[in-house]
Amino acid sequence: MASLVIVESPTKARTIREFLPRGYKVVASMGHVRDLPDRASDIPAKLKGEEWSRLGVNVEQDFEPLYIVPSDKRHVVKELKTALDDADELILATDEDREGESISWHLMQVLKPKVSTRRMVFHEITREAIRDALDHTRPVDDRLVRAQETRRILDRLFGYTLSPLLWKKIAYGLSAGRVQSVAVRLLVIRERERRAFVPATYWDLKAALEHDGQGFEATLATLGGKRLATGKDFDERTGKLLAGRDVVLLDQSAAEALTKRLERGPWTVVAAEEKPFVRRPAPPFITSTLQQEANRKLRLSAREAMRTAQKLYEEGFITYMRTDSVHLSNQALTAARECVERLYGGGYLPPQPRTYLTGNATAQEAHEAIRPAGSHFRTPEETGLSGRELAVYDLIWKRTVASQMLDARLTGMTVTIDVADAGFRATGKRIDFPGFLRAYVEGSDDPEAALEDQEIVLPHLEVGDRPRCQALEALSHETQPPARYTEASLVKELEADGVGRPSTYASIIDTIIDRGYVQKQGQALVPTLTAFGVTALLEHHFPTLVDIKFTAGMEQTLDDISEGHAEWLPYLKEFYLGKAGLKQQVAVREKKIDPAEARTIDLGGLPDATIKLGRFGPYVEVVTEDGEVLKASVPRDAAPADLSREVIDEVLRQKAAGPDIVGNHPESGAPILLLNGQYGPYVQLGTVSDDNPKPKRASLPKGVTPDQVTLDMAVGLLALPRLLGPHPETGANVLAGQGRFGPYVVHDQGKVGKDYRSIKGEDHVLTITLARALELLAQPKLGRGRRAAPAPLRDLGNHPADGQPVGLFDGKYGPYVKHGSTSASIPKDRDPGTVTLAESLEWIEARGGLAATAQPRAKGKGGPRSPKPPKARTAAKPTAAAKKSATTQPPRAKPKTSKRARAGAAKRNWASQPDPLTARVKRASRPRRAKRRPTKARSASRR
Repeated sequence: MASLVIVESPTKARTIREFLPRGYKVVASMGHVRDLPDRASDIPAKLKGEEWSRLGVNVEQDFEPLYIVPSDKRHVVKELKTALDDADELILATDEDREGESISWHLMQVLKPKVSTRRMVFHEITREAIRDALDHTRPVDDRLVRAQETRRILDRLFGYTLSPLLWKKIAYGLSAGRVQSVAVRLLVIRERERRAFVPATYWDLKAALEHDGQGFEATLATLGGKRLATGKDFDERTGKLLAGRDVVLLDQSAAEALTKRLERGPWTVVAAEEKPFVRRPAPPFITSTLQQEANRKLRLSAREAMRTAQKLYEEGFITYMRTDSVHLSNQALTAARECVERLYGGGYLPPQPRTYLTGNATAQEAHEAIRPAGSHFRTPEETGLSGRELAVYDLIWKRTVASQMLDARLTGMTVTIDVADAGFRATGKRIDFPGFLRAYVEGSDDPEAALEDQEIVLPHLEVGDRPRCQALEALSHETQPPARYTEASLVKELEADGVGRPSTYASIIDTIIDRGYVQKQGQALVPTLTAFGVTALLEHHFPTLVDIKFTAGMEQTLDDISEGHAEWLPYLKEFYLGKAGLKQQVAVREKKIDPAEARTIDLGGLPDATIKLGRFGPYVEVVTEDGEVLKASVPRDAAPADLSREVIDEVLRQKAAGPDIVGNHPESGAPILLLNGQYGPYVQLGTVSDDNPKPKRASLPKGVTPDQVTLDMAVGLLALPRLLGPHPETGANVLAGQGRFGPYVVHDQGKVGKDYRSIKGEDHVLTITLARALELLAQPKLGRGRRAAPAPLRDLGNHPADGQPVGLFDGKYGPYVKHGSTSASIPKDRDPGTVTLAESLEWIEARGGLAATAQPRAKGKGGPRSPKPPKARTAAKPTAAAKKSATTQPPRAKPKTSKRARAGAAKRNWASQPDPLTARVKRASRPRRAKRRPTKARSASRR
């Protein structure tokens, strides 16, 4: 029987194809093939006159959605239908979550199969998992489909009803969203807290002590029997001590006087305590914790982390990456424990596998944590991965293995030392048994918290000991405002509040950045003044819709619908058409919202100054004593919490005085102006005029402030890119310039291509020499997050099957041998110095690599691969030239054969044929040629 298997992506199709028996054809749908219309042009002509068509949901007909096949998916649907014509069975193998279930349902609605249809689900792409899923198929789950459809309709009603209101009252192009608006509000609330924060200063003392030849530090804790004031004792809104705090507050003079009084006194240990404690490993990753750790440790955005994890899943390296469950299967537990014993020894292995409970009771996604795929966990070095993929896999591998290791045992040490009436405290930590810390240490949103994993050992101190004071200094401290959210901490907050689902957080963060509600400053997410205006409008007129508990309640209802505990239609009717429904709220409130008031932002703390939102962004308006109205644009990168009256006055001064003149250009004599634009400071040659409508401009290099700009620097920046000289090998120009991603050097060979390298460190774009540029260009070009390939410790010789080298390497997890992309660890009892080529070939073959007796084969993209047994009647893989010819020549007529005969032929040949849909999809991305009329032969064969 010939079977057609449909998945979402070509990568997933290629991987699954390797694990299916003959007679199965795997093609990709390229994601969703149907959706609600995004543009008016997508709406069918016969429905454009209907009022509800703008929403894409007919609210009067039981919220019936209007589904359309987007224009960029029509050719995909056409190819899928063609492939289905020759199949006796359809298997839908999309992802196992609600989104994947929805894609399968839409495929059924569009393709309308007349053959048997089954649903195939799996959480990892391995041979065992795919074969097991093939044996345990099921129908499409209507409850999951309905829950996803309800979620989609709800989001459409929310966004398409509120967004037009924001266009009318604030600015065109703004948007509101069920989860998006709550996420923005969280950022705005935090920024308001930072703006209202009043810093406080307090002092303490730090002593450098020594005992038995070992130095250590102690800080002042008490004075005169009272605790010394710390940051937690101050009111964030007043900067004063909280009422009822019986503490000692030192100022500078008191701290310095105390230092002089105590530094010569005898220091005596009055208490020494050791307290053992344990640290337990974190559970395996779920979607949200993976996003958080990838952001903290790898500096990846949520989108980048999920995109990388998706690729690893589709290539068969990890299990499904959209999951709320921390559960590990028995297969995974066995594999993880095997890794622990093999790499760290039995002393790190608990007697029984560790199990973890999912904290989210409404977990609705896949049913296992994110882990390395398969029954044997490949170490990161055995995968052949590189760059970002290697870093994320390494993170997942370590977290999974560490979750099955013993607790870390530590001892905390606290020593109290008195001098006169002052009490000092020294703390330390000793790691008695590292346990899981050998494999993995969880990251933190607080950079200072990373210190807790460092061992701080104090000398052996007992009561009565007298350490010597080597230095005593007074230190000033200032309380800090609440930290801004990072992507990691925002994801953590949303999950803790039950807002949205982890699988949607990446797209939410992307949306609020793209729409101008948030800008990134380093890792911090800073809300813009536009975000303040939109949030204030929603809070005042639609408080329920941006309430965190209300939004979390909506999420719970959607989960209840998927489990069959709630009905979708009554819920949608109540939400949108009820007495207090969204439609009624907008109709009533729209008339009461004054656009001028909505565009005015009340930040507080800016007397006589008003911040407003205009067509070209935010601006400040000040009315002078003479009644004159002064206006000036607010810099785009200005954080609302840092927008003080001093900043406003400087903006107005620059507007009134005009730009600063650095000097005159030595060649043209034109003035060089120093200006500050929406994207930061820059220099400009001359003024804007009819004769010079676009004067040359150049941004200041990173780290250079406007007051550091000299005439020579400005002239140099305006002259970029500058010619360094010819390349000694090609004679082509080597230049230094400054672009979107910073300063660079480039080897420009014209039509041959351009070879770029970034300028970093001490090198400067204005002073770098040709010799230094050639050094940079000679270095291997590494993408973001990539590192150079490791050099082998020893070359063992060439593989007899393909002549490629086999090397001995030293990795994080011990020595290993490698051939192409296949790596194999060396047994623990084997001396790496005596490893032979013959032994290496055996280990490599055992890991699925090329056998020593295999026939030589062409080297593919991923290096040599193990040979596959010959297949009967296997058609030769077409060359690139043949594929090109196939796309340009008229199709041949198909012989008229019965469906049964065609199916039999397909069963014999499909397993070995290349994927025609993937090839067609690739061709579809090329510039389209003029459509060719189908020949009579083709038309006849299709009929």
